[in-house]
Amino acid sequence: MNIEAQMSRTKDEATEQYKVFPIIVSFLIAGFIGLFSETALNMALGTLIVDFNIHETTVQWLTTGFLLTLGILVPVSGLILQWFTTRQLFIVSISLSIVGTFIAAIAPSFAFLMIARVVQAMGTALMLPLMFNTILLIVPPYKRGKIMGLMGLVISFSPAVGPTFSGLILKTLTWHYIFWFSLPVLVIALVFGIIYMQNVSTPTKPKIDILSIILSTIGFGGVVYGFSIAGEGGWGDSIVITSIIVGVIGLLLFGIRQTKMKQPMLNLGAFKYPMFVIGLILVLICMMVILSSMIVLPLYLQNSLALSTFAAGLLLLPGGIVNGLLSPVMGNLFDKFGPKWLVIPGIIIVTGSLVGFSTIDLDTSSGFLIAMHILMMVGVSMIMMPAQTNGLNQLPRELYPDGTAIMNTLQQVSGAIGTAVAISILSSGTERYLNSVTDATNPLNQLLAFTSGVQDAFIFAIIVAIVGLIVSIFIKRVHVEGHH
Repeated sequence: MNIEAQMSRTKDEATEQYKVFPIIVSFLIAGFIGLFSETALNMALGTLIVDFNIHETTVQWLTTGFLLTLGILVPVSGLILQWFTTRQLFIVSISLSIVGTFIAAIAPSFAFLMIARVVQAMGTALMLPLMFNTILLIVPPYKRGKIMGLMGLVISFSPAVGPTFSGLILKTLTWHYIFWFSLPVLVIALVFGIIYMQNVSTPTKPKIDILSIILSTIGFGGVVYGFSIAGEGGWGDSIVITSIIVGVIGLLLFGIRQTKMKQPMLNLGAFKYPMFVIGLILVLICMMVILSSMIVLPLYLQNSLALSTFAAGLLLLPGGIVNGLLSPVMGNLFDKFGPKWLVIPGIIIVTGSLVGFSTIDLDTSSGFLIAMHILMMVGVSMIMMPAQTNGLNQLPRELYPDGTAIMNTLQQVSGAIGTAVAISILSSGTERYLNSVTDATNPLNQLLAFTSGVQDAFIFAIIVAIVGLIVSIFIKRVHVEGHH
């Protein structure tokens, strides 16, 4: 026992040599802006269609391209994290975000904006895994829930205020200002990071296996791309089917290759740890539910209820704020009581709110929508961070980069899948309704059809949430040495 106590003490002392606070602040600022520009732009898509005189399917690429870049780069991040120091990666990732944001702010054409999005995504793809990995290395396990809760605040807060803030900007200024406002904050984060960021990990420079990188790119890229365009092209589209099949084959080959290699690019050994797997499944289910409802709700608010972009953004603001404020609270509760008492009630609350959403029609009051959205976000804050932290806590130190890379990659993939499935269920539900009425051109029938599609999309989300509920029954607290 004594040796263990001494070991945990030396571990804690090693942790204390880092200036934890400034390091975390640097990440929080950078993470916030990275995620903010992602959702803020979504509100401007309608304006961009008009400005650049492009089609809806073209403008979708601003989101698809962003997701694709993340889907391709994040799996490689586990490897990148082991090649370069924390400082180098932090400075490179923020510099990429700054360059991308600047190109976007001055973008004269769609092509320019598209390039800007890809460069921004490269910055974000390095930033997210680096952030999680650094926290796991500098924060002792018994304080992790609290810090992960702060991260949760940022991660859920920025997508929540993004639409409202950009709705305000679009009312008075042009969409370029979404990026002009982000730019100075990124520069501050860079300066802050250059002064305070320390090197937390020592680069081991593992061998780079080109074939693994190619397979992972084809695999993750194919799946994300296939699902991203399925929302418009429909599932019968040959490009959709081909890219999903090619993607799945790529992933299988990638997985097989990783298990055969002595030094895999992404160590799938993390999957041997049951709580990591359960945490991962719960996080993925949460991502699917959040992203699919975040795409369906604004459409419903703008189409069925005829609200302006700004009003729609305002309706979704309280839920996002509540989620952000509760994240650190849930983190503290997690440190005290472990995941079970948070995750299971959390999923029940989320399922309840989705059942509420599946009843919405043309007469639904704003109050009801705000209440359901707040409920859903409360539930999400009880699931996301506790499940994630508990899962990563079970991994041994050397698997941290791989564990964070796996979680972050699959989150992007499940987000893309959730969004695509929700959109296609929405459109097929709308079509089915229109086919069942005599006068399909009647504007009222078109609204009713759209609303019926929205209800179908939420029924899909309910099914996903129930799967989560079944999985959550098996969650157990992971005990880490050095626990107080």
